[in-house]
Amino acid sequence: MALGYTGSERTTRRAVAAAKKAHIAGHRRIYRPWVPEPGMWFQFDYGDGPVVAGRRTWLFCAWLSWSRFRVVIPILDKTLPSVIACIDAALRRFGGVPTYALTDNEKTVTTAHVARIPIRNPEMVSAARHYGLTVATCVVADPESKGGSEATVRIAKADLVPTEANLLPAYPSFAAMEQACEAFCHDVNDRVHRSTRRVPAEMVAEERRRLHRLPTTPYTATFGVTRTVGITTPVIAHEGGEYSVPHRLRGEVVWVRAHGDDIVVTHVGPAGAVEVARHERTTPGNPRHVDEHFGPTPEGPLNRTPRARSAAEAAFLAIGAGASLWLTEAGAAGVARPRPKMADAVALAALHGTEAVDWALGHAAVMGRFAESDLAAIIAHHAAAGPGDVLRAGEDHTLQPGTSAWEGFGR
Repeated sequence: MALGYTGSERTTRRAVAAAKKAHIAGHRRIYRPWVPEPGMWFQFDYGDGPVVAGRRTWLFCAWLSWSRFRVVIPILDKTLPSVIACIDAALRRFGGVPTYALTDNEKTVTTAHVARIPIRNPEMVSAARHYGLTVATCVVADPESKGGSEATVRIAKADLVPTEANLLPAYPSFAAMEQACEAFCHDVNDRVHRSTRRVPAEMVAEERRRLHRLPTTPYTATFGVTRTVGITTPVIAHEGGEYSVPHRLRGEVVWVRAHGDDIVVTHVGPAGAVEVARHERTTPGNPRHVDEHFGPTPEGPLNRTPRARSAAEAAFLAIGAGASLWLTEAGAAGVARPRPKMADAVALAALHGTEAVDWALGHAAVMGRFAESDLAAIIAHHAAAGPGDVLRAGEDHTLQPGTSAWEGFGR
């Protein structure tokens, strides 16, 4: 300073760096290595997924801390039913229930903090009790306390979310994204992990010996909301859309939830939870119905099956499907005196055989031949006629009609 030098930006940076180094040396955070025990912990967190068909998605990422076995599930929302459904799916892929689950302080898990003590969501507590699981959360604004799930999210996003760097194509549907996540899980679980130098899929087989037994049925909140099936019409309403369910569930209570682009209907009975219907999401005024859900189609004005009400009618219809078709077409054409013609067909069946008469009745119905002697003529022609000449187009012959019929036109 005595020589007139007042300093520069470079000297300022050096001074600040030295001060920061001295401060950090006395305030550096010390980490205690975490050595997880098998069957004790699993962690889960969320990552931003890609936009699929114009809809935002998230990645539910879970892993077993000891075996490093990972599960990635795409979801369209982070509501409580979706979260519990993902936890249930992850636990079933693990093959059991660990003692603790560590996650972030989402509202679905922690509703508030009082004197730094987290207040749990009662519904999440009930779900955790159903599985025999204790849910724990990390310190607020301290993601380093659950670095394992953070790393799982980071790796999953790098491999599954299309960016300009990885050049992944966009997903055409939510189902395609689910398949990609499943393939990713198989890939990371079947290769040697860098830390353990072992394959997670092999380690999880050992860890299952320490896991608690899974309940037979999932926690019911995973199925969404309840709806009562109509007593006369087996349909339910969900978010303004109408969906059909099997008619055997009329009057029963079912669970409905959205899963991607689908609406899933589940019924919980004495044998457990069973998925009974799955529809594409629809809008008001555009119902989604499956014909099988309503049982046999009732006969209407355009769909009526011939049924015999007398011995003569039974004898005619016993000829075969051609007889039923003949009677249907004859009724639509207004054929006069159908009963004597039916009796003639029964007599011809006794003479020429049922198969020949059934064939003739079917052809007569298609060609509109309902006169008195038409059936006998068709049977006789079919019995006497031989195979016709087979014509094939070639260099010497064409199937195109000629113009010889027009030679004298205009003369």
